[in-house]
Order: sequence, then C-alpha cells, then structure tokens
Amino acid sequence: MKEVAAHLRAEAVAIFRAAIRAVDPAELVARYLSSQAARGHMCVPTLVIGAGKAAARMAAGCEAVLGPADLRGEVIVADGCGVPLHSIHVSEAGHPLPDVRGEQATLRVIESLRTHGTGGLVCLISGGASSLMVCPRAPVDLQDKIATTRLLLECGADIHAFNTVRKHLSQVKGGGLLRQARTRMLTLVISDVIGDDPSTIGSGPTATDDTTFADAWAVFTRYKLTSRVPASVAELVQAGIAGRVPETVKSNTAEAALCRNVIIGSNRTALEGAAAAARARGRVVHIEDQPLSGDTTLAAQQFAARVRQLIAGRRSDKPLCILAGGETTVHVVGGGRGGRNQEFALVMAPALAEESVTILSAGTDGIDGPTDAAGAFVDGTTLRRARERGLDVDAALHTNDSYTFFSRLGDLFRCGPTATNVMDIKIALLSAGGTATS
Repeated sequence: MKEVAAHLRAEAVAIFRAAIRAVDPAELVARYLSSQAARGHMCVPTLVIGAGKAAARMAAGCEAVLGPADLRGEVIVADGCGVPLHSIHVSEAGHPLPDVRGEQATLRVIESLRTHGTGGLVCLISGGASSLMVCPRAPVDLQDKIATTRLLLECGADIHAFNTVRKHLSQVKGGGLLRQARTRMLTLVISDVIGDDPSTIGSGPTATDDTTFADAWAVFTRYKLTSRVPASVAELVQAGIAGRVPETVKSNTAEAALCRNVIIGSNRTALEGAAAAARARGRVVHIEDQPLSGDTTLAAQQFAARVRQLIAGRRSDKPLCILAGGETTVHVVGGGRGGRNQEFALVMAPALAEESVTILSAGTDGIDGPTDAAGAFVDGTTLRRARERGLDVDAALHTNDSYTFFSRLGDLFRCGPTATNVMDIKIALLSAGGTATS
C-alpha cells in the first residue's frame, strides 16, 4: 500500500537524520576538547586551522569550549557548508574540483602557520579537505591540478589512488602542513574513509605518508593517464622519482613527531546513531560489519543479495532494519547525471523487484555527485513503476543517468548539505510481518 511505502520512507529519513546528529561536528569537537580541558591539556590562546565539509561546524565546537576571545584562524569548507563564527574565519571553496578560492584560503592558512608564535595549535580535518585545501607544487599550477583531478574522477580511481597523486602534487598534503608549521599541533579528524587512516583523510595534511612519487606514476600507468596528464604534472612526478624533489613527510622524520592525529567521528559513529534510532522505533537492527567499497555496481548487487538473505532468514515478525556504510566508486562511461548513491540504488532495483523492503542510499554530507540530491530511495515497486513510465534501468545505468531516472519517479532524497561527512549509509527497512511496500 502507498501509505506503507510513505511511512517507511519517512522512517528511513528519520533514522538518517539520527545518524547525522550522531556525527555533528560541533558536538564531537566540543566533547573531545572538554575532556582535554578538564585534564589541563589545552593551551590558549589557540590558532585554529582546517579544511573539509565539516570544518566550520568543528570550529564552532572549538569556540564553544575554548571561547572565541582566545581563538583565531581560518577554515575552508565546501559551498553551502559555512556557518557564522565569532573569531575564526570561514572560506567557502570548490568541491570536488579545487578552485582559486580554495587556493587563496590555503595560502592564508600557510601564512597563519608561519607567523604563529606561542599558544596552542589545533587543526580540523574532515572529508572534502583534499579538494578544499589546495596549494600545488611548482611547476604544477591550479589549472593543472584541476585537470588531473578531473581525469582521476572520470576514470573511477579509488580514494587511495586519488590521494597518492594529490599528495605528491601538493605543498600541504602528505604531511605538508607539518613542514609549514614547524611546531606541535593537535589534529582532530572526522573520518570519511574506510579504515579511518589519518594519512588518507583529506590526503593527510598533518599525517605521514608511505606512498612515493613512483606510486603516483603507477596510478597514471594503471588508469592509462601517463600521456593525458598535464606536462607539468608528469615533469614534477618524474623529478620526484629521480630524487630532485623532496618526498612527502615520512614516519622517520622530525616533522612526524610534531602532530597528534585523533579520530573523533566516523561512519561507524553514524551507523550506531542510526541503530539507536531504529531500536527506539521497535526495530530489530542488523549492522553489516564489512564496509561497502569498490565498484558501485558490484557492491550494490552484493548488498541487495545480502538484504534478501536477511529477509529470508528472519526469525521474528518484528520490523527489521539493516544498516551498512562505506563508499563505492562509479566508473563514468555516459554523459548523464547522478552520484554513487543514486547509481547504487538504481542497480538494486531489479534485484529487489517485488520484495517488501524500502532502502535509502544516501551520502552523509547531503551531496551525491554533482547533483542537488543526497541519494535515492528504492523498493520492491521501483522496477514496476519505472516500466509503467517508460523508464529503462539498463539504459539509465549505461548513460550514468540515475538522477533523471529517480527524479521522474519522485524517488530522489534531498536534504541539503549537512556540514558533516562520514561517507555513505544504506538504510533498509522491512515492516513487521513483511508487509508489502505497495
């Protein structure tokens, strides 16, 4: 029944919002700094720097605990993620492609580090920092960096490959901020990567890096980009391989001891928040232990099979909630619009045809690809409703046009930027007794 479908969607949205509240950047930072202040571990006045979709809200947590009068600094966020602050300047910049605003704001961050005297130094890093904090190494310039980023996006490079390249084209990534600061700092990190590795989050501006220029060239080779990247990029990487350009910061260097990186929030934090909300609604909750990763199509097929398996193996008539998190990669071959969550949902439509389940696949940042949607809903009626409207799942997948597909069905999920980012979550809801969704 339509009423059941609408109810399940509303419930999925409520559970999603609970997940977002669990990773509220201001609360996560305030909680950590309060515990440190109680132990006498904080030093004020303090310089606050940072970048990422959550950086402004994280800075708000700093102001709430340490007091704006004793703070100064600069954080860089994606468009729409800024919030008003008292003493910390917020700059908005381009994402996922870097732009001149990000470059100019990064130069201000570097200048503040170079002129910083006594007092504390706090760095705030969250997902999106890789694009937002941009300062290319010569001879690479911003346009070369943008062109390389676009090539990596289009070829479907995974986050490790992406960051391997970005670190070696940058003055601030791969521990580069440690070289700029030359003093001890505390970095608070909200993770948007599987494994919560500080060297991967935001391309690790205050973390050591185990990759090399040779690894960066290997990425170009793997994705057949060696003849397509800008000449300046090839020149820099080859110079690094030859030892004419310094490597990124390694673990055996003096800079490595300058920073303590602390993970204060992650995808798991969001999933636990979602689980608590689902249980409060009387649902039996199952959280998938293995994060979703790799190719979006394969991951979606596997998750759909897992959902069907859990539905078939239910031992209770109580309503069920299945949760999963992670981040997959779409290999773009068509000219349509969409994002990995919309494509993930679209792949599941045939596999879940006529199943009594409603699924929301959404990005915790509220943004899915270059669209105004965070993701999409899919249920047992999606395939049938699509056919009734003359929509073809295979055609939409072939052109990577999941946005148009779900827009015509009215199944897009829009919530706007959330000012946080801990990858994606999937919320699958089955009503008590397996009531059909349509």
